[in-house]
This record gives sequence, structure tokens and C-alpha cells, in this order.
Amino acid sequence: MSKKSSETLATQWLKKHNVTFTEHVYDYEAKGGANDAAHKLGVDPHITVKTLIMEDEKKQPLMILMHGDHEVSTKNLARQTGAKSIHPCTPDTAQRHSGYLVGGTSPFGTRKNMPVWVQSSILDLETIYINGGKRGMLLQLKPTVLTETLGAKQVDVALD
Repeated sequence: MSKKSSETLATQWLKKHNVTFTEHVYDYEAKGGANDAAHKLGVDPHITVKTLIMEDEKKQPLMILMHGDHEVSTKNLARQTGAKSIHPCTPDTAQRHSGYLVGGTSPFGTRKNMPVWVQSSILDLETIYINGGKRGMLLQLKPTVLTETLGAKQVDVALD
């Protein structure tokens, strides 16, 4: 790392697990989302991965990793994960579960251990850009990290 200020719980977690990554900083814009980040970094929104914190009917948190240019079918996600229903968390609840501010949520180094699900087509990509634990910073890494190191399970829940 060149700058101490870019150290986050996510980058610490990745280093601890010997994961190779590069940092990409951009000017964060509230409600800009993955598409805005992709545009500012000059990359295809399809290879950006958003980290979404949701809850099942028992209020148990879970994480779903989705392409930046797709939405999640919560109905299909519930069906494929064995839940009765799944819904997105409010920003405050998501922050309580993950330990990250919305817009800076990373799947790495979260406050609570929670199941992680990944859209299967993400694993077909050569490289991905995923949040590094703070607003305005994406990390470029191999998608295999999601299943091999993080333990994410595959689902097919993308809406076009």
C-alpha cells in the first residue's frame, strides 16, 4: 500500500488472506452507485460488483454480490437460498450488519459473519472491481477470491 489512509478493514482482511488486489480511487457521489463508479474509472459496469446487505424473514442478514448493471430478484434469491422471503435492509440496518457505510460496503472484513451469495456469472469474468471498504474506492481482483477465500456460494438471481 502506498498510502496509509487507504487502509480499511477490507484491505486488511485481503492482505491477511494473501489476496492480490489493486486500489482504484474515484470521486464518490451519493446515490451514484456502481454505474457511476464504473464510469468514473472508465470500466464496464458489468465488471463492477455491488455488495448488497439483505435480511431473510427471520431478520438474519446475508450478503448478495451482483453485477453493477443488474438488479437482484429477491424472490429467486429466497427460493435458491431456502428462505421464505428476502428483502433489502435499510441503510442503518445494513451498516449495523456490515460495519460499513452504505456506498462503501465491502464483502471483506465485515462486522458480522453472514452468508455470502454471488451471482454465478460474476465468476466467469477475468477481473472484477468491488468496494474496498470506503466510499470512493474500488478494488480490482480476481473473482475466484469470492468463492475460494470468502466462501461465497453461487446463485443465479440477476434481473436484466
